[in-house]
Amino acid sequence: MTIRWTYAFVDRPAARLAGTRAFWTAVTGTRLSELRGDRQEFVTLVPEDGTDACVKVQGVVSGEGGAHLDFSVEDVPEFVTSAEKLGAEVVAGHEGWAVLRSPAGQLFCAVPWHGESARPPVVAGSRLDQVCLDIAPSVYEAEAAFWAGLTGWDLLTGSLPEFRVLRPPSGLPVRVLLQRLGDERPASAHLDLACADIEATRARHEELGATPVSRGTHWTVMRDPAGGTYCLTARDPETGALPSPSVRDAQRRAGQAG
Repeated sequence: MTIRWTYAFVDRPAARLAGTRAFWTAVTGTRLSELRGDRQEFVTLVPEDGTDACVKVQGVVSGEGGAHLDFSVEDVPEFVTSAEKLGAEVVAGHEGWAVLRSPAGQLFCAVPWHGESARPPVVAGSRLDQVCLDIAPSVYEAEAAFWAGLTGWDLLTGSLPEFRVLRPPSGLPVRVLLQRLGDERPASAHLDLACADIEATRARHEELGATPVSRGTHWTVMRDPAGGTYCLTARDPETGALPSPSVRDAQRRAGQAG
């Protein structure tokens, strides 16, 4: 089953949705669609240049939220059946779409493809292009195999031993990173942005109300105004690829100096 488009969902507490929407539209250079859902909990971030959306926001009624993936396909029932054969569980069936749970417990959705094909542009030197799945070590290998089987995408070794990358075919806007956690806890997910200049992007996001949390090898963990965490990563916003080692070293030194 071919995945025709991908969406990254920003999941945040419903009580904090106003701040969430304002921040993420500014970050992605988008405007809000009409609100949808029984509680007006869904909204799409629509690119201003007429390209196709690939980011949506959802208000959740319990917990702190996080992120999840929507996979757009031509035959939702067929995709759901394939996912179940790989070990997924259907959480909720709706008219035309379904919510599923991976073997490790990460939610995702199967939705109809509506012809989306034009990837949104880079905005202010960055692009929201990745959902990172945070997986406990005991189930990491099995979960990586599940997502590789579900998508049919290439499963690549990451920059560090704890990372694996699912690289989508050219043109799809959102890829998947699998991170092996250091402790046993339920699966979760967060958003990653590819940044040409992490420090410049960090400064812009702070002006919009985000706060830095910590720094890693080539990433910075941030907290948005709704309290959700996400990462700024030193990757090419056009391709998603990591820069050369020399460039990464320079970026790391710049981050330490700042």
